[in-house]
Amino acid sequence: MSKVHVYKPASRELPVPIGMNIAHWFTLNLFRLIVKSGCQWDCAGSENIPMDGGIIIAMNHQSFIDPPLVALASPRQDIVYLAKSEIMQWPIIGRLFPDLHVIPVDQQNADRTALRHLINIVRTGHVAVIFPEGGRTPDGEIQPAQPGIGFVVGKTLCPVVPMRIWGAYEAYPMGGRPRLHPITVRVGPPLRFTKADFESGDRVDYQHCANRVLDAIKALER
Repeated sequence: MSKVHVYKPASRELPVPIGMNIAHWFTLNLFRLIVKSGCQWDCAGSENIPMDGGIIIAMNHQSFIDPPLVALASPRQDIVYLAKSEIMQWPIIGRLFPDLHVIPVDQQNADRTALRHLINIVRTGHVAVIFPEGGRTPDGEIQPAQPGIGFVVGKTLCPVVPMRIWGAYEAYPMGGRPRLHPITVRVGPPLRFTKADFESGDRVDYQHCANRVLDAIKALER
């Protein structure tokens, strides 16, 4: 009999509402229209995303547009994202971010706050998006994995769904301007972890987990 993981209740409620609302619905459909009509959208493997329970979607980080691309590729919309608190000051759209399931993270306490939020998201049965590289790629290539995702997995033992994206860097690179470009997304089967994978409970185990997740992302093919 396979082991069933029980997701413990969160220590506190999430700081953003989860679920479809007017802002979420409008933004998602507008983005879908732009991407599917102008970017030759190609997505496969979405059926690999579990429909129940807390999970992590782990993907390479190419662009600012990666988070909404996750939403387009996912059959679930209880997806929560983390972002620098500075984006909440952006004109107009900054006020919409909480309704788009974006949790601001204070840069001065970024690591501690981000990890607490991510664990909370998973334990409440929702979807947390994590970029194992830790930040956007400066050149379009996948960067080395950071141990943060391993820490979250070690504390929750949740399934991790690898997702890989091509074309987002060309569509909106770091420091560049947005333009229409073909975008491809592939979703792989969930990775499963057990307590044995984190037996020592130190950074080495977390890094090993992060490397395994990133290798699964790299293994996805167009």
